[in-house]
Amino acid sequence: MPGGRAPTITDRIRLEEIFARFNFTDYRWIEATQIVVANWVRFKCIFGCSSYGKKGTCPPQVPPVEECRSFFSEYSDAVIFHFTKQVDSPEDRIPWSREVSKELIRLENEVFRSGYYKAFMLFMDECRFCVNCAGSREGCINKSDARPGPESLAVDVFSTVRSAGYPIEVLSDYNQEMNRYAFLMIE
Repeated sequence: MPGGRAPTITDRIRLEEIFARFNFTDYRWIEATQIVVANWVRFKCIFGCSSYGKKGTCPPQVPPVEECRSFFSEYSDAVIFHFTKQVDSPEDRIPWSREVSKELIRLENEVFRSGYYKAFMLFMDECRFCVNCAGSREGCINKSDARPGPESLAVDVFSTVRSAGYPIEVLSDYNQEMNRYAFLMIE
């Protein structure tokens, strides 16, 4: 029985077959302890993100940093999914992000149904299912599918993905290729 324990090599092979069915082929397994949770990330949300207070999956609608850190400690493994995209303007990122998130939530559901009852996805971006977000979990019309991005849960994506050998840089303009990362928490 897979759920409630770290995936074995056989389990990983089976899960990787699921990833392939969704055409998610650029990923790395890491131990959940490698996910860096940092207070500065929350401060960047509060004092640098236009979505602060406007999304049901973003601060302040998410748990405090210490509770986020505790959440990650309840998992043995994570899978980092890498996505790249080049866009002409900031608005072009939104429909792409929405479509990727739809597939990520379908993947999470498939992993859950395969016996990993703790499977939980962190989108590569803020939740973008609704054009006009209700701004709270209570008002969310997609409660079963809405998920936070890693930064919402205070994940230092830069440190975490670099330690896994992935590229990530601050971009100076939108015509540069983005490296985006989603995280599947699993045990």
